[in-house]
Amino acid sequence: MDMSATQAVAAYAQALGRAQNTPAAGEAGPDAASAVGQNGSFGAMLRDQIQDVINTGKIAEGQTIKAATGKAELVDVVTAVNNAEMALQTVVAVRDRMVQAYQEIMRMPI
Repeated sequence: MDMSATQAVAAYAQALGRAQNTPAAGEAGPDAASAVGQNGSFGAMLRDQIQDVINTGKIAEGQTIKAATGKAELVDVVTAVNNAEMALQTVVAVRDRMVQAYQEIMRMPI
């Protein structure tokens, strides 16, 4: 699947918004560029999004532990693990696209 970095960031923001049940940055504005302007830089936005993915993983781990002790419903565990998996797949897709963009830049003649 071929997509631009902006589309990948927008997809990540939407997936994260669904995982957290909040409006995603891509849904709030006309494109993913509005997400960059909120935190001041792309790096800050990326750092915040990665922290959200880490937190989603921790929530999934917590739900799994609760299920092992009989304190959580199976549906909650499956939902939490699915959200963590989707967030991780999105991060990997963004990373792959950023590496591809870097490689294209490095191939440009000076």
